[in-house]
Amino acid sequence: MPSLAPYACRAEASIGRVVDEPSSLLRTPFQRDRDRVIHSTAFRRLEYKTQVFVNFEGDHFRTRLTHSLEVAQIARTLARALALDEDLAEAVALAHDLGHSPFGHAGETALEAALSAFGGFDHNVQTFRVLTRLERRYAHFDGLNLSIETLEGVAKHNGPLRDPPPAIRDHPAYPRMRPGLQAPLEAQAAAVADDVAYCNHDLDDGLRAGLFARDELRDLPVVGGIVAGVAGAYPDLREERLIHETIRRLVGHMVEDLVAESRRRVAALDPASLRAVREAKRPLIGFSSQAAEAVAALRDFLHRRMYRHYKVNRMSLKARRVTSDLVETFLAAPETLPETWSALAGAPGSAATADAVRDYIAGMTDRFALDEHERLFRLMPYRP
Repeated sequence: MPSLAPYACRAEASIGRVVDEPSSLLRTPFQRDRDRVIHSTAFRRLEYKTQVFVNFEGDHFRTRLTHSLEVAQIARTLARALALDEDLAEAVALAHDLGHSPFGHAGETALEAALSAFGGFDHNVQTFRVLTRLERRYAHFDGLNLSIETLEGVAKHNGPLRDPPPAIRDHPAYPRMRPGLQAPLEAQAAAVADDVAYCNHDLDDGLRAGLFARDELRDLPVVGGIVAGVAGAYPDLREERLIHETIRRLVGHMVEDLVAESRRRVAALDPASLRAVREAKRPLIGFSSQAAEAVAALRDFLHRRMYRHYKVNRMSLKARRVTSDLVETFLAAPETLPETWSALAGAPGSAATADAVRDYIAGMTDRFALDEHERLFRLMPYRP
C-alpha cells in the first residue's frame, strides 16, 4: 500500500462507529464501509433511478448507479494522486446519491414542493437517513453503521454543516463529525469528482441523444479546443467514437487540472495533519480559475441546451405529476400505504405521515413509482 500524506485520513486512526464492532482481520474500516454501501438495497435501486433520461428511454444513458460508479472511479484517481485513502474516497463517492428520489431532479423538485409544509425534501439529507436509519439489514443496528469519517463526508457533500437539518443534527454521530469545519480531503475528492462526472456524462448523453451537436460546443472555453483537436486528428472517425474521444479527453483534462491545483493549494497551506485540513478557510481540492470558468460555461450550456430541452421537459412534467399524485394521495390516505409504511404513519396530513411518505417515495425506482401510480389511479382492473 502506498504511503499516505500526513494530512490524509488513516483507517487505523478512525474515529470509529456509533455502534462499536469488532475489527475485521481482512479489511480496514473504510473498506468495510465501501462494501456495506455496495451491498445495500438502496445502492441496487440506483440502477433504475434517473440521471437525466428515465431508465427506459434507452439502455445506454446513465442512471444513478452508473453515475455513482463513475464518481467513485474519479475520486479514487484523485485520492491516489494526492496520497489520500482511496477506500474512504470511494466509499463516500458510492454512497453520495443513495437518497435520490425517482425521476432525478424532477422527482426531487416535486417532493420538495409537495412536502414543503413538513420540511421539504433534500436528497443529501435523505442519503444520510438511508445510511443511518432506513437500511435495515444488520442484527444489531439500523442503517449501515458506517465510520464517522464516511458519514461526515456524505453529510458535508456541499461543505461544512453551518445549519444542519434535524436528521443530521440530532444523530449521535453529529458532534464527532466536526460540523463547522472542512471535510477531509477524501470527501472533498468525492464531492468534486461528482461535478466532473455529471458534467461529462450529461454532455455525452446529450450528444448521443441528439439534443445538440458537437459543433455547438466549439465556442465553449477548453471544451471547444478539445472538440476541434479531436475532429482535426480523426477526420474520418465515426460520430460515436468522436464523441467518446472528446469526453475521454475532457475528463482527463479536468482531473489533471484538479490534481495540479489541489497540489498547489496543499503546498501553500502545508498542512501537517488532518486537523489543519479541517481548519482551512476553504476546500483544498478544486479547479484552477481557468478550469472553473470552463466548467461553469459547460454547465450553463447544458442547462440551456439539455436540461431545458423540450423532450427533457416533457419527461420532467410527467415525473412531477406522478410524484405529486403519490404524495398527495398517501398524505391524505396513509392507510393506502403498504403495511410496513402505514405502521410508521400517523393521522392523515400529520408530520409522522409525511415522514413515512417521504421515505417510501424517495426509495422508489422510476419503474416502481410508475407502477404504483398505475395501481392507484388506473380505473380499469389492474393486472400485475
